[in-house]
Amino acid sequence: MCKFNPKNNGRRLDPCMKSFIINLNEAGIDTFGCCCGHKKYPMTVICREINSTTYYDLISGIIIPRKKKFYKKDKDGYYYIPEVLIK
Repeated sequence: MCKFNPKNNGRRLDPCMKSFIINLNEAGIDTFGCCCGHKKYPMTVICREINSTTYYDLISGIIIPRKKKFYKKDKDGYYYIPEVLIK
């Protein structure tokens, strides 16, 4: 778990997720976004199956109905995917 930094120093990948994402990519799983959740939200990894236009969260299995802008930003600067929040 990495320490939350709302400015993120220009990083596009949470440092704690780096080796996980590299392993997924090396295994042939294309990733399009991820977030560790920073102890506030569930961990998410956005993927798409080969030859598909459907995106999903690898962790929860929930389909994400967007093709971009998967993450929303809350008032504290944390990113999350609304579809994976427990209702």
